[in-house]
Amino acid sequence: MSLFSPAITGIDTHAHIFRQDLPMVANRRYSPAYDALVEQYLGHLDAQGLSHGVLIQPSFLGTDNSFMVEALRQHPERLRGVAVVDVAVTDAQLDALAAAGVVGIRLNLIGKALQDYSGPAWTALFERLATRGWQVEIQRGIEDLAQIVPAIVATGVNLVIDHFGLPTGGIDAHKPSHQAFLQLLGNSRVWLKLSAAYRSKTDAVQSAAVLAQVREAAGGIERFLWGSDWPNTQFEDRTDYAEQFELIQALLPDTAERHQVLIANPARLFGFSNKR
Repeated sequence: MSLFSPAITGIDTHAHIFRQDLPMVANRRYSPAYDALVEQYLGHLDAQGLSHGVLIQPSFLGTDNSFMVEALRQHPERLRGVAVVDVAVTDAQLDALAAAGVVGIRLNLIGKALQDYSGPAWTALFERLATRGWQVEIQRGIEDLAQIVPAIVATGVNLVIDHFGLPTGGIDAHKPSHQAFLQLLGNSRVWLKLSAAYRSKTDAVQSAAVLAQVREAAGGIERFLWGSDWPNTQFEDRTDYAEQFELIQALLPDTAERHQVLIANPARLFGFSNKR
């Protein structure tokens, strides 16, 4: 394990690692037929000249974060993690995750019935996370985000919306649910990942239009992040790491803006620095 902290040249805030022989949750939507290892991931970072990355616990591994935690412990100088936890997770369990480099939790709500995230159990968890300076990351389609996000950010925790908000085919500002999503972005605790446009069936031209809309709604790009979504599960044959990095470069041709989204913003949110 190296203790050397490389200078920050770029931060990929969304990638997954797993092995196909790990125990998986019974109600999963997807089962990988290959391994995605941390060594492969770091190789992709190196190939693109990126220094740091954030590992996101895959939903099919449930709340057993041990495979991700092992990788975080091996590479504390380059990686942070976002875990999946039970609403009743203990402070001791959160402490152990924090010691490994976990800085947030993920709610992957694709295909799930929405719970009452304003209820006492969830509110208590979010308040504990806020005290720790952690974040809550949400994956859900654009139609429902305004039903979920306000109650969570009201607890004082930072919230990250995955994958442009999953606006299939683009954002229609005349639709009330899309309008409500755009209004969320004005909140100083709400962040947005410019990642995985392919999951919304949006091409480069549509992605540029979406970026213009979310930029205006957020009042700038100070809370935007980029993620490769490697290994691009279920889309492995249609895209790859290099293509995803090329897309963000095309969307942000200005060097200063690219620095903002690839370095300054994620360093602030995920606690990266040149000293650890």
